[in-house]
Amino acid sequence: MSKLELNKKQKRDSLLESAFSLFTSKGINNTSISDIVKQSGVAKGTFYLYFKDKYDIRNMLIARKASQLFSKADDALMKSGISNIFDEIIFLVDNIINQFCENKSLLAFISKNLSWGIFKTSLINPSDDSEVYFYNIYSRLINREDVNFVDPEIMLFMIIELVSSTCYSAILYSEPVGIAELKPYLFDNIKSIIKRHLV
Repeated sequence: MSKLELNKKQKRDSLLESAFSLFTSKGINNTSISDIVKQSGVAKGTFYLYFKDKYDIRNMLIARKASQLFSKADDALMKSGISNIFDEIIFLVDNIINQFCENKSLLAFISKNLSWGIFKTSLINPSDDSEVYFYNIYSRLINREDVNFVDPEIMLFMIIELVSSTCYSAILYSEPVGIAELKPYLFDNIKSIIKRHLV
């Protein structure tokens, strides 16, 4: 990477880090582009070299943070030796839930702002080459010789929606129960979704 490219990456990363800090402390509605550039120490015009508006940087942050979650979970899965499709998906979900338990502000940010459209567009086709291609993890899970899925995208959508909607309250407020108590029910439901999509 050239010095110019490195400088651009550092500015972009600084903007992303500042935006994440402000979005999680003040909220997106109470954060302006001026706030982001002031905290990151770059000129306002520099912001527009990388992002259209604060919603564009929010979407990029969701992609980046979710990509990091999946990457960490996938690295742990590769070291685990698990090879059964049900156990692999449950392992990934459990790892991501545990990461959210360790970083509740990240859970609040992603849960409030994640939509299927952002997830699919940003994670499957990320605009930054340094981001993990979620599609690679997804493809490895569904394009296996030992199993065939019908409508795998719907299966993934259902699992993501189930996990994000149920875990938010369980992790942050222990409602209706704490996450440890909820996990067995959640995992049983995920297994049912997977079974429904197996050919």
